[in-house]
Amino acid sequence: MAAEVRGQILGMPANSLVSVSLDPALHSIPFAHINHLAGSAHLAALRISVLGEQSERVLNELRDPGGSRFVGIEIDVDDGSAFVRGALARLVVEPHTAVEAAERTLMLLEVLSVHRDEDQRPLVFFSSRTHRLRS
Repeated sequence: MAAEVRGQILGMPANSLVSVSLDPALHSIPFAHINHLAGSAHLAALRISVLGEQSERVLNELRDPGGSRFVGIEIDVDDGSAFVRGALARLVVEPHTAVEAAERTLMLLEVLSVHRDEDQRPLVFFSSRTHRLRS
């Protein structure tokens, strides 16, 4: 997930995106308390990029430290929102509720719109490695 903040792309790979509710459509993502996006007013312009099998290289590059994280990754920016070009799905979200939970903030995000590339298959990250689903 990413946003453009003062001309710089800030974001992080999320290892957990959970559907919480269908009506209203809510998803949750945990943030470390020190994450710049968690406390940012720019959450109103947040997009979530769900990576597919074609984006395995992108996932590896997103693991780099903050400042260099998006170097070499094709990002589309629209009115402060940023998403990975060619992602399996793009979700436009806005903050709904924040819940403090130990060293994390669990952010509930209302899903405003979803675009999905039906030709792609999901990329699965499990046990510190990427995996592909078999047909």
